[in-house]
Amino acid sequence: MTQTFNINSIVRDSVKALKPYSSARDEYVSDGSTMIFLDANENPFDNGVNRYPDPYQRSLKAVLAEQKGVSETNMLLGNGSDEVLDLIYRAFCEPNQDNVITLPPTYGMYKVLAGINAVENREVMLTTDFEPDVPVILNAVDRQTKLIFICSPNNPTGNSFKKEGIEKLLESFNGLVVIDEAYIDFSGQESWLNSLKKYPNLIVTQTLSKAYGLAGIRLGICYASEAIISILNKIKPPYNVNQLTQQKALQRVLNEDAVQQEVVQILEERANLEQALQNLDFVEKLFPSDANFVLAKVDNADKRYQQLLEKHVVVRNRSTQPLCENTLRFTVGTPTENKALIAILKQL
Repeated sequence: MTQTFNINSIVRDSVKALKPYSSARDEYVSDGSTMIFLDANENPFDNGVNRYPDPYQRSLKAVLAEQKGVSETNMLLGNGSDEVLDLIYRAFCEPNQDNVITLPPTYGMYKVLAGINAVENREVMLTTDFEPDVPVILNAVDRQTKLIFICSPNNPTGNSFKKEGIEKLLESFNGLVVIDEAYIDFSGQESWLNSLKKYPNLIVTQTLSKAYGLAGIRLGICYASEAIISILNKIKPPYNVNQLTQQKALQRVLNEDAVQQEVVQILEERANLEQALQNLDFVEKLFPSDANFVLAKVDNADKRYQQLLEKHVVVRNRSTQPLCENTLRFTVGTPTENKALIAILKQL
């Protein structure tokens, strides 16, 4: 049970015994004064990026911590959420011994990372209304189950999961529950960040790739207890987030108003797209979305996908995913792009 959860009980023995690499910038942190840095074997000629970046991204974390209402000690930044997720596997899952649980249809990298790290991936299908089947999930758990991955709002279905089911998992599972909130900024639901203090076995991941419009810089964020973050910091590469990424991310997160305006516009465009899709004869069902995309069941997904390609529109055919037969996923574009898409869809 969560009340007796002890993070040390699930950390890999090799990680417990590991003495982490200490970089030059671990041993000396600039205090803002003028110093002559001759400690890190860098090229001394200033070009803006000749110095190693802050290994702990302190300036960026300070802003994020204030905006999100968490401590900087509860944060780890990585090269996209994918690096963060990989670090979680490497810290807590013993290869060829432990297992994790994923809930298809969901984000495919959870399964890929399980394969890369030689960890068994136990799949428990969502229910037909795309909700976690909590009793079946808990029945699949054994002593070697270390992680349960939950994507909410979920990709590719678009829905947010009910709070009660996730709470049951957090309270009943003596391992880590990883909630991927890549699309939380488009959701009407409250972030699970507000529950970090309540559940010591909770990890929340977010990203700057979606609402913040920074997919090209690859910046993912992990929020968890200080104990979990200290373990992940122990095994992360010393300078994992480069200087240019840190600078660009800081500029963007400081411009909160612009980000929020774009989110509002995306939500307005999502509503317009949903209305248009509902009026098309070949759309059989539209699934409720809490994200910046819409999943639609159509008469023939392969045919419609190819027709759109011929019109120079690329969407995602999700028909190979469980419970997603004949579905297309439409990312919400700009007003101009959505207008063009809707006009093309009406011609099909």
